[in-house]
Amino acid sequence: MSELAGKTIVLGVSGGVAAYKAAELVRLLIKAGARVHVVMTENGVRFVTPTTFQALSGNSVWTEAWDDRRANNMSHIELTRAADALLIAPATANILAKLANGLADDLLSTLVLARDCPLLVAPAMNKQMWGNPATQRNVERLRADGVAVIGPAAGEQACGEVGEGRMSEPVEIFEALAAFLQPKPLAGRRVLMTAGPTYEPIDPVRGITNISSGKMGYALARAFVQAGARVQLVSGPVSLPTPYGVERIDVQTAAQMHQAVMQHVGEADVFVGVAAVADYRPVDVAADKIKKAGELPAIRLERNPDILADVASLPAAPFCVGFAAESRDLDSYARGKLEAKRLQLVVGNLVQDGMGGDTNQVVLYDAWGSHPLPRASKREVAVGIVGHLVQLLATGG
Repeated sequence: MSELAGKTIVLGVSGGVAAYKAAELVRLLIKAGARVHVVMTENGVRFVTPTTFQALSGNSVWTEAWDDRRANNMSHIELTRAADALLIAPATANILAKLANGLADDLLSTLVLARDCPLLVAPAMNKQMWGNPATQRNVERLRADGVAVIGPAAGEQACGEVGEGRMSEPVEIFEALAAFLQPKPLAGRRVLMTAGPTYEPIDPVRGITNISSGKMGYALARAFVQAGARVQLVSGPVSLPTPYGVERIDVQTAAQMHQAVMQHVGEADVFVGVAAVADYRPVDVAADKIKKAGELPAIRLERNPDILADVASLPAAPFCVGFAAESRDLDSYARGKLEAKRLQLVVGNLVQDGMGGDTNQVVLYDAWGSHPLPRASKREVAVGIVGHLVQLLATGG
């Protein structure tokens, strides 16, 4: 089930060309099970018609402060009373200026003043408008007032210029909203993670790797962010977008991953080793591609560093979580890993139950026993793992 299922979102659409992205945002919210009420400014309707948003949301669109569909013409008050959040996307320089200074001359700006829910804005404008000192002052004032600012992004703009100011993509705004509305039991905590496979080169075109997709680790990073943690993710080579709010450090080999982890672990409260790290690497890496002709090549191997063991053995080690992906005897191997490496939690699964796929079935092992989680999507499993970890931290691990 999505984190936004059953939530009521009021979406404000102001007058910018990025209004077309708001249509996709509505689609994502509805698909996630949210209820969406769209409020458009006079200039907003010049870019996308209210009919589009009505069709996507299944609800009538609001454009006038004097709309009599609400008793006593009180739509400017009642629209947000049952809302979980008011999100303005796109938020133009003009609407940001109004909000920062408490102006209320249309339905959307009046809703902001009369709201009874959190406010988020996704700025969208030309790079000069975004960089203008007046806009920056307005944004800082909004942040000081507790308004969440999503983006903006940098890139090519509708005017043909390139720079900062374009509205974040709908999926990024969706993720930011989902994270914003979740409880924050890990607020103030720093989490360092590894995810994905490692790749140990044999020659310039061949290497030793595994079938890890990184999906479980990336889902877990997302869940940690939603729980309020600051997350650094040391990632092996994967084809996945970086989760919203995550600082990503890309590496290739186990040695590079070890170096990155040891460089940052001193700042971490929690370390989670999700990556499927290669146990061995070639002693010698060929400078050129190995050809078929001649004798079969002999590849000598040496051990890679044990990242999880090295972190857990530090004098001031963080709370350590290991993953055990086994093909058999899961209980025996997972418990052995928990004890041998002196970990606080091991997440175990059989490789046939989740490695490389979109679902997973795991068992959590800690000092109090084993705790199986039901098979679910990796996002749902990640939420369950984080929930259990929060309980362990609350009891001292």
